[in-house]
Amino acid sequence: MGPDRLLEPLITAADRALRAISGSAQASRPSPAGNLRAELSEAERREAAALMRVNHAGEIAAQALYHGQALAARGEATRALLLRAAREESDHLAWCEARLRELGSRTSLLNPLWYAGSFAIGALAAAFGDRASLGFVAETERQVEGHLDEHLSRLPPGDERSRAIVRAMRGDEARHASSAHSAGAIRLPGPVRALMRRTARVMTHTAYWV
Repeated sequence: MGPDRLLEPLITAADRALRAISGSAQASRPSPAGNLRAELSEAERREAAALMRVNHAGEIAAQALYHGQALAARGEATRALLLRAAREESDHLAWCEARLRELGSRTSLLNPLWYAGSFAIGALAAAFGDRASLGFVAETERQVEGHLDEHLSRLPPGDERSRAIVRAMRGDEARHASSAHSAGAIRLPGPVRALMRRTARVMTHTAYWV
């Protein structure tokens, strides 16, 4: 294999990283917020913005995980599944970015760190084989569903725009987990699942403020 063929996946990975963290994500589907209204006090606006910043940071991490796993995937079917899910997660990025702008807020200042760390974790997961990598997808999405359910309980009741986005994201995450199971995902060991929960907790608590 020539040097150009070796460099091509790395160049593609770098391009995907820049697109994810540049704040210029483009959605292929309309925002679920549509024409819904959001009547918020200043305190509610700040809370909604902090929660949507966490959701956006989570989508940055999801993009990176999928890209890292796709780069190291052994089978073409697994790689295609991961990249298809990443494209849908890119819709989530765009929806969250747009909602943050509406709320007069910003994305996490640590997005490059979230991306780099998650990409490395994704590549490491893929090194254990495609079934383990798919198990990582299934467990990640299961945990993300729980996190989104928590946010639905915390978002201001009047913020139907943010709530519609989170509900649509939750539906996609459930489908990604189901696809991973159907493709042969294995159940990860308990200590690995616990470590994933702790790592996600650090990221979400930090992104809420930074």
